[in-house]
Amino acid sequence: MVLVVALTVAALLAPPASRLFAVGVGVGAGSGRGEGVGDPTPAPVGASRLRAADGPVPAIARTWPVGVRPRVLRGWEPPATVYGPGHRGVDLAAPPGTPVWAVADGRVSFAGRVAGKGVVSVELTGTGDPPLRTTYEPVRASVPRGAEVEAGEVIGTVEAGGSHCTAPCVHWGLLRGDAYLDPLSLLPPWLLQQGPSRLLPVLGVPLP
Repeated sequence: MVLVVALTVAALLAPPASRLFAVGVGVGAGSGRGEGVGDPTPAPVGASRLRAADGPVPAIARTWPVGVRPRVLRGWEPPATVYGPGHRGVDLAAPPGTPVWAVADGRVSFAGRVAGKGVVSVELTGTGDPPLRTTYEPVRASVPRGAEVEAGEVIGTVEAGGSHCTAPCVHWGLLRGDAYLDPLSLLPPWLLQQGPSRLLPVLGVPLP
């Protein structure tokens, strides 16, 4: 009899199973994407977090990193998760020795080698907290860490080795914190549409 009474009291005091799952107790709670309070599985960093982390990117660039309007060998392909496949930047055609320019005013936050490749990173002035950060590789730096640079200032030259491209290139990246963004969004329309200069005929007379 005592056992029956004890079991009855325990059943009355225990929260319903639906409430247990609602607050995320146990593995697999929530939507299965790490949203439950007790879910040990971290939420994947997908497009939703990338959108939330980046916000609008100001088109503050005043030059391309290399050339007048370099050929884009491969565009930005954001990964679905932190470690998922994708392309976290753009590849711009550029032969070794090509000068690499800062696209906007900023401060050099890194200038050195990573996994044998030369890398330069520039935090862009007036772009929030954390600031937008551009990266360039493989680049032999000509500026030290901490240097203040202006748009169009040479920060290094394209190295002969270390590129993942099938043709000589420089990889240009853009981040805010640990979120990768599309670096082409820094370019205003006049730069995106800019092409190589060309002589035009005078008064409709073709040039020889």
